[in-house]
Amino acid sequence: MIHFLNLIRWKNLLMIAIMQYLIKYALLLPFSESHGVVTTLSHFNFFLLVLATLLIAAAGYVINDIQDIETDRINKPNKLIINKYISEKDATTLFMVLNIVGVGLGFYLTYSIGKTSFFAIFFIASALLYIYSTSLKQIAIVGNAVVSLVVALSILLVGVFELIPAINASNEAVQTTFINVIKDYAIFAFMINLVRELVKDLEDIEGDQKAEIETLPVVLGRERANKIVFLISLVPILSITYYVVTYLFKQLTVVGYFLILVIAPLIYASIKLFNAKDKAEYKHISLIYKLVMLSGMLSLLLYNFILK
Repeated sequence: MIHFLNLIRWKNLLMIAIMQYLIKYALLLPFSESHGVVTTLSHFNFFLLVLATLLIAAAGYVINDIQDIETDRINKPNKLIINKYISEKDATTLFMVLNIVGVGLGFYLTYSIGKTSFFAIFFIASALLYIYSTSLKQIAIVGNAVVSLVVALSILLVGVFELIPAINASNEAVQTTFINVIKDYAIFAFMINLVRELVKDLEDIEGDQKAEIETLPVVLGRERANKIVFLISLVPILSITYYVVTYLFKQLTVVGYFLILVIAPLIYASIKLFNAKDKAEYKHISLIYKLVMLSGMLSLLLYNFILK
């Protein structure tokens, strides 16, 4: 059981679920009375939305591990699961089942709320994860951007399903305001995840070289790629600082939260990245970005202060 959970990256799936539940229960529902926010999904239908998202994401992790068998033997020999604990055939079957059930739930959900056109989102996400694992990940930057886009999409999904179907002439301004907040968090997730994916490529350069996967470090060399990733890592620092200064400066508690738990760790990660040279350092930096993603999403709990 533990090998199955590790194969589908249960910790990452848990983070996705936390992000989606925070958006509904910490951002949208608390303001349904005070600000007139109207949501579409019942508690059960929202559960189905989260479950469909998690199943499709899990399928993406499985196909990624199937495609990475050779590189993982070099980069992560202690974490190898396929053909060690779970056969490639069983993993392929699991990938298909997770995808079919996830996309099927997505269709049922879109049909039940009368928005069958939204089904395309689940299909596109599933297809992107498959194409990423089988071909796009071998293209420098493009693969990193695609997987980060899917992470951002998992956040946007909540706004698309909860707010857009309920928009009418009387609540359009309020609904749009909250859609924009969700969009800002999706952009945050995209930026953080993109840097983290690039750092992971720096960490895995040896295996990627032998597998002839053209990641940024393989194409440019670790030293030059490291400098580029360092420069890219400054973008979320500057963007989030600008956002806090521009929109949140009146709430000292919120400003303090972002400074201590988001901006400071990002600065620390960039400083470490500037001088990083070995696998252990890149692994540490990757963990920092993962924790920042979590602390950033937990800031949704502060919106009772922000939107008084």
